[in-house]
Amino acid sequence: MNLQATIISWATPVFFALIGLELLVGKLRGRRVYHSSDAINSLGLGVISQVVAVFSKVLTLGIYAWCVEHLAIFSLSPGSAWVWITGLLFYDLCYYWLHRAGHEVNILWAAHVVHHQSEDYNLSTALRQTGSGVLLGWLFYLPMAIAGYPLEVFAVVALIDLLYQFWVHTELVGRLGWFDRVFCSPSNHRAHHAVNDKYLDRNYGGVLIIWDRLFGTFVEEDDNDPPIYGTRAPLRSWNPLWANVEVYWAAWKDAWHARRWRDKLLVWIKPPGWRPADVAERFPKPDFDIHRQRYQPSLSRGLVIYSLVQFALLLVMAVQFLDLAKHLPAVSLAAYAAFLVLSLTALGVLTEGRRSGVVMELLRLLVTAAIPLFTGGWFGMERLGTGIVAVLVALPAVSAIALGWLAVHTPAQADPGKAIPG
Repeated sequence: MNLQATIISWATPVFFALIGLELLVGKLRGRRVYHSSDAINSLGLGVISQVVAVFSKVLTLGIYAWCVEHLAIFSLSPGSAWVWITGLLFYDLCYYWLHRAGHEVNILWAAHVVHHQSEDYNLSTALRQTGSGVLLGWLFYLPMAIAGYPLEVFAVVALIDLLYQFWVHTELVGRLGWFDRVFCSPSNHRAHHAVNDKYLDRNYGGVLIIWDRLFGTFVEEDDNDPPIYGTRAPLRSWNPLWANVEVYWAAWKDAWHARRWRDKLLVWIKPPGWRPADVAERFPKPDFDIHRQRYQPSLSRGLVIYSLVQFALLLVMAVQFLDLAKHLPAVSLAAYAAFLVLSLTALGVLTEGRRSGVVMELLRLLVTAAIPLFTGGWFGMERLGTGIVAVLVALPAVSAIALGWLAVHTPAQADPGKAIPG
C-alpha cells in the first residue's frame, strides 16, 4: 500500500514550511531553537525511516491483512463512520501501550531511542524516527486486526495519529488550558522528551493524553523545572546508522559479557539502563549528569552551508525515491535506498568535524557523479538528455571542489567528540 508514502511526500513541503515558520518565530523571540547539525541528523533519520518503511510495510501490512482475514472476531465495514472513529481511538490506545513499552522494555527502547536522542526540541525532532521499529512494533496493533478493523481503516488512522504528533514537538507553543487536559499537546510532550527525574517515562499518549491520566503515567510540565532534552545515555554522534544501532550494540555487549544465561536474556527485556551486576562491576559506565554540555562539534560557516545544501539535495532524492517506490524494480529500489542511507551517513560523519567525514563525503560525491556519467541516467530515469547528464555530473563535481577547498582552509578539530556549550 503506497498511500502513506504518497501522503508523506505531499506533506513534506508543509513540514518544511512549518519548520521555517518555527525558525522565524524563534528568531523574533530571540530564541535559538535549531542547531544545524542536530536538525540535519534528525531529518536524515526521518528520511531513513521512510526508506525502510517502503520495504517493511509489505510485511507489516501483510501480517495485519492476514490476521483480519483469518482471525477477526467481527466483520467491520469501512463504510461506517463509527468504525473510523472507534478505529482511531483504538489505534491511539494501542499506540499508548507500544510507546510505553518502548520506554520500559530495553529491546523496544533500542528502536524508540532514536526519537529521543536530540538535545533540541523542535519540529525537526518530530521527523526523527527509528528505522528498526518495524521489527516488533506491529505486534501491538494486532488487537485491531483481531477485532476486525479493515486494513484500509488501520492504515489511514495510523497516518492520522502520526501526522497529528508533528505539531506537538515545539517549545514555542505554551500551555493550552483545557486542551492540555485531554489531548497530547506541546506542553505535555515536552515533559515526555525530558530527562529530568520528575518527567522521566511519562506522557505516552499520541493524540489523547487521557490514556496517561487513566493509567497513571501523566505529569504536568513545571515552569520551575524546565525540561532538558535528550537521553540519559547521550548519543554524542551525528551518524544516523550509529543512532539506529547504539542501544542494540550496548545490549549485545552486556549480554555477551554476562556470566549467567538468565542475565543474557534479561538484558533485552528489563527496563533501559538495567545491567547485570557482574557486567556493571567489570564494565562501569559514567553516571548520568543532567548538567552535561550538549554535543555540538564546531563547524566553520562554510561547512555548515555546504552541509545544508547537500542535505537539501539528498532530500529531493528521497522524495523522488518515495515516488519511485510505486514502480521501480526491487533491485534498483534497494540500490537507491542503500545510496541514500550511505550518503546521509557520510554527511553525518562530516558534520561531526572529522577528517574521515571529508573522505567519506568525497567518495559519495564520486559515486554520485559516476552514476549519470556511466549510465546516462539516474535511478528510475534512463537515457537522459546530454544537458541533464552534464548537470548531474557537474553538481557533485563542483561540490567536491568546494568541499576540498573548505577542508584545506578549515583547521582540523583535535577532538570532534568534545562538546561545547549550546
